[in-house]
Amino acid sequence: MCGRFTLTHREARLLAAELGVSVESMIGYHPRYNIAPTDSHWIVRTRYEDREILPAKWGLINFWMTDRKQAFKNINARAETVQKLRSFREAFAQRRCVVPADGFFEWTGPKEDRKPLWFHRRDGDVILFAGLYESWRPTPSEKERTFTILTTTPNSLLGPVHNRMPVILEGEAVDEWLYVRQAPDSLTELLRPVRDDLLVATAVSTRVNSVQNDDPACVRVADDAASVTSVIQP
Repeated sequence: MCGRFTLTHREARLLAAELGVSVESMIGYHPRYNIAPTDSHWIVRTRYEDREILPAKWGLINFWMTDRKQAFKNINARAETVQKLRSFREAFAQRRCVVPADGFFEWTGPKEDRKPLWFHRRDGDVILFAGLYESWRPTPSEKERTFTILTTTPNSLLGPVHNRMPVILEGEAVDEWLYVRQAPDSLTELLRPVRDDLLVATAVSTRVNSVQNDDPACVRVADDAASVTSVIQP
């Protein structure tokens, strides 16, 4: 499960350079500290061998669907079944993308006192989730682009907290994933847990527990950070 993530870069110009896209195409970009299902975000795809960044809403809705509520069911696609399910099969073959982020949240502790952990790179650089996208028409005159994030089994950092983690692509794997003519069967080996040393975990404010909050305080280090992160210490 990947149910909340961040993209806190303050400058569109720097982010565009990291992603290899045109900054002019990022009109309306602003930092996000608590991206939730059905929120508007960005995806990166290839078009004529160049990278292109586009706005999209989180929660994949197929063209043949008529109910926006389906988005909540399709915020994630399991790597093990993505080629088998009708909702994702065609997008896996033809409409792959990456979803730019710089961290994601998981929670630990008892149900009545859930504590958030923010998983991110130590250097603060961008991470790229493997994604799929589709378009549908909420009304005959509208067209809306949507996306899902692929998940896989956890690495050793995530394992003590959750049994799933988002698929994070690095280096040449990004270009392989985005290459539209790549045979789908050859891509399954990319859908594995990221290396154990890429991410660190920071216990952050419970402010992020509410989707209504989306500000820098969401990733402020928690007062009880040491005790919260002890759950994932070796």
